[in-house]
Amino acid sequence: MKKFKVLSLLMLCLAAMFLFAGCGVKHGSPESVVKSLVKYSEKGKEKKVLNCYGVEKNADKEIEKEAENMIAYYKAMKSKGIKLVSCDVIEDYETYSLVYISYEVKLKKDKAYPKVETYLVKKDKKKYDVMPAKEITSEMSQEAADAYKTFMTTDVYKEYQKSHEAFLLKNPSFEEELAMKLQ
Repeated sequence: MKKFKVLSLLMLCLAAMFLFAGCGVKHGSPESVVKSLVKYSEKGKEKKVLNCYGVEKNADKEIEKEAENMIAYYKAMKSKGIKLVSCDVIEDYETYSLVYISYEVKLKKDKAYPKVETYLVKKDKKKYDVMPAKEITSEMSQEAADAYKTFMTTDVYKEYQKSHEAFLLKNPSFEEELAMKLQ
């Protein structure tokens, strides 16, 4: 009977390990890695943010700085969490995708700052990683800019724009104060 209890406890521990092993950065689709990037940036989890860029161990200084800046942005806002509105691929290219994410940053006093961001996500076999700025060529930037112009005509973008303008009417100095905190 004692062996059965020990074996049961061991099996329960193994099951818990496998259950929680899946918690973390999701690289299965362009959208999932972008959602992970925003989520872990807001939570201040630098290693997980770097993992979204495909960095497993040692990041070079540029990518490290990019991750640190993202985390600092949310700290400066005193973010209390994020609420996803939507996330999807704007344009698929041969080896990468342009992905948008629309979300609200929860602030104090029941305020929420609306955001729309875009990221280029590279595909390597069945794994997706956010592309750091240093890997984005001028050709990629131009293709993304052209696709973004089309995205700006969508309902998602128009709704974001309306929410953003309403937020700034109620909080006119928010972005200026945020910029000063980030200097």
